[in-house]
Amino acid sequence: MRITCLLAVLCLAFASSSANAEDKKPMDNDFVDKVSSSGRVEVELAKVAHIRAAKDEVKKFAIKMMEDHSKVNNDLLIIVSDERIPIPEKPLPEHEKQLMRLAGDDVKEFDKEYMKLMVENHEKSVELFTKASKECKNEKLKKFAEKTLPAIKEHLSMAKKIKDQVK
Repeated sequence: MRITCLLAVLCLAFASSSANAEDKKPMDNDFVDKVSSSGRVEVELAKVAHIRAAKDEVKKFAIKMMEDHSKVNNDLLIIVSDERIPIPEKPLPEHEKQLMRLAGDDVKEFDKEYMKLMVENHEKSVELFTKASKECKNEKLKKFAEKTLPAIKEHLSMAKKIKDQVK
């Protein structure tokens, strides 16, 4: 009876530690998947905005997004290559949907729609990078999140300001 109890306790402890190890990894993978996907789409959305935007401040914002997100995408690529962390081959469905919508001809007020999306996306990014800066288990990812967060907050602030101007 004691051996059975001991085995049960050991099994529970192993299952618990195994589950904890698995719980630690998904935050890193989820972070990489979302950042990789959204970063690539941000660059593509910015290219579309640079062409389709009517207002100069939206075009300037788009250029900044192309430059900054391209750099962040490269920084992430170096980390995932070094750490052998897989990234999605194509954008996640939610990001692809955003790109298809804004690249399509259905958008009547492009500047307004683009800036609204930029505010929404950067709000989500601030949350994601804040969480990752505290919870990522991979130190390189954690430092990447910490280092990148101020720029994302700056983008959010800029996006809100421009969004208010294009109402």
